[in-house]
This record gives sequence, C-alpha cells and structure tokens, in this order.
Amino acid sequence: MGVLVEFSMFPTSSDCRDGSSVSKQVCKIIDAIDKSGVSYQLTPMGTIIETETLREALDVIEMAYEQLDCERIYSALKFDIRKDSKNRLKNKIKSVENLLNRKINH
Repeated sequence: MGVLVEFSMFPTSSDCRDGSSVSKQVCKIIDAIDKSGVSYQLTPMGTIIETETLREALDVIEMAYEQLDCERIYSALKFDIRKDSKNRLKNKIKSVENLLNRKINH
C-alpha cells in the first residue's frame, strides 16, 4: 500500500507567531519529519509525505502537531491511498516528465 498525504500545519495564535511569519514553527515540523525517515517533499504551500500505511501517515501528522506548543493550530490534509503502488512521491512526477519528454521544475 502507498499513502500520500499533502498537509499544511501552522499556528494561528499570537503565542507562536513572529509577526506574520510561521517559518520557525514549520521548521520544527520539517525537522521532525526528516528525522523520522519518512519520504517527504516540502512545497511552498505545504508538505507531502509518503508512508506504507494509513496508520503510519496519521502517526506522522500527530507527531507534526506535537512539535507546535501553541494555543491554536490550523491544519489542512489531503490523502491519496492506493493499495497496489509504492514510491509514488517520485513516480507520479516521473510519469508526467515522461509524457512531456522533459524534466519539470519541482
């Protein structure tokens, strides 16, 4: 099974914000994901992780939440769960590149 999750998570309360920037808080989440060994890709609007099971994906989301000791946290999640495929984080991009017959900026 392959589980892709695209999510964004950041504080909305003033106790964890530095003006309008949430970069310091996002760094805590990315550092924890990186140390977990889960495949991931940071994007300007969120992070995509790939796990083998839904439970593992949910554990990563919970771990990300635990990195933020804030009064209020915003989070948005999208799941793509497929039983017959793995390594989709890279293969989905390769598929489009093959059809275009060129590398894309990612």
